[in-house]
Amino acid sequence: LSQQNPLIVNLRTLVGASGGVSWLTMACVSRGQGLSLRTEPFIEPARAQGMGAWRIMRVHLLPNLIGPIVVYTTLAVPQAILQESFLSFLGIGVMPPLPSWGQLASEGIKELPALALPELTGQFKWWILVFPCVLLGLTLLSLNFMGDAMRERFDPRSKKRGV
Repeated sequence: LSQQNPLIVNLRTLVGASGGVSWLTMACVSRGQGLSLRTEPFIEPARAQGMGAWRIMRVHLLPNLIGPIVVYTTLAVPQAILQESFLSFLGIGVMPPLPSWGQLASEGIKELPALALPELTGQFKWWILVFPCVLLGLTLLSLNFMGDAMRERFDPRSKKRGV
């Protein structure tokens, strides 16, 4: 492990730290959903038939938990991307030469002084700042729309379900 590329070790550390913190929310969402499903009317007949706890979980609870877990995951991915970009923008995330939108935006910020000085205005490379920020925003927005669409699709109480 000590002979690995330090960039890969830093990336693993970043992913491990981000995942180590964010799994707690996923666990709380899953537990809360599981506890609410436990009181649903379809569980009582399964108990009355003599199904064991593991079979009830496998047959009834897990299929009903998949939807909220998938939806939460699609909503958590943009948050993780934003965290990584923010840390890379500050210089404590992904290190060069590995690419990151936050790192690219940080490079673009260095171009801003050229905008304030009239003699450097012609040298201002606006695309170095604008493109990473716009693409990051579009990615986050599209992932949020995808999460909303999946929530509508998997929500059993949704009026539009099956359309």
